Amino acid sequence: MTLGFWIIKILATTLGETGGDAVSMSMGLGYLVGSAIFMVVFVTAVVVQIKVKRFHPVSYWATIIASTTIGTTLADFATRSLGIGYAGGASILFALLIGSFVLWYRALGSVDIHTVGSPQSESLYWLTIMISQTLGTSLGDWTADTADLGYLGGAAIFSGLLLLVVAAYVFTRSSRTCLFWTAFVLTRPLGAVVGDYLDKPAAQGGLELSRYSATAALVVLIVVGIAVFPQRAAQGTH
Repeated sequence: MTLGFWIIKILATTLGETGGDAVSMSMGLGYLVGSAIFMVVFVTAVVVQIKVKRFHPVSYWATIIASTTIGTTLADFATRSLGIGYAGGASILFALLIGSFVLWYRALGSVDIHTVGSPQSESLYWLTIMISQTLGTSLGDWTADTADLGYLGGAAIFSGLLLLVVAAYVFTRSSRTCLFWTAFVLTRPLGAVVGDYLDKPAAQGGLELSRYSATAALVVLIVVGIAVFPQRAAQGTH
């Protein structure tokens, strides 16, 4: 089940990149309007998640996808429209992520996902996820563009970092909560650079696939993943 979760998570973060770009760029709506649209979708999805009494894989992953699409457009808006830049945006988002963890810890005494079981804790959980998705987008874009490593170079770096997390999980007694959130953040920039590799122009190192086609294909893969891999809530969540 753990492997299945991370496979679907990487697919979802890749979908967030292609889907967010499809709305903000291909449709020509811009980053601000795109962010407004996805924020409404995300908040609605979170409200549904908080209100449901049982774990529903489809609604859960729909909320994850909503968080990663809003992360894409928000990061692009801050970087390109406001001119903050990838490094500046990532620094601000990292501070916000730490702040979210502090709020969560003060409220529940832990940031373990197993403490998620009340509307307050679930709200903090989804706030943390949204910030981490936005941070991941900035990190991915910074690595591929500003650091000039390209999409494949960025994918190699974040894949390598995730392998280090796996090694720490298998061979050390490192905090499982810390490793979980580290992996959660790192899967987002991996998805960002893979998504950009799929739909960016060939002149920029991409495959120049249709954003709509790539998004549709990723949706199909996620649906298959949900159907194939066992799905259940973590102990302590609803």
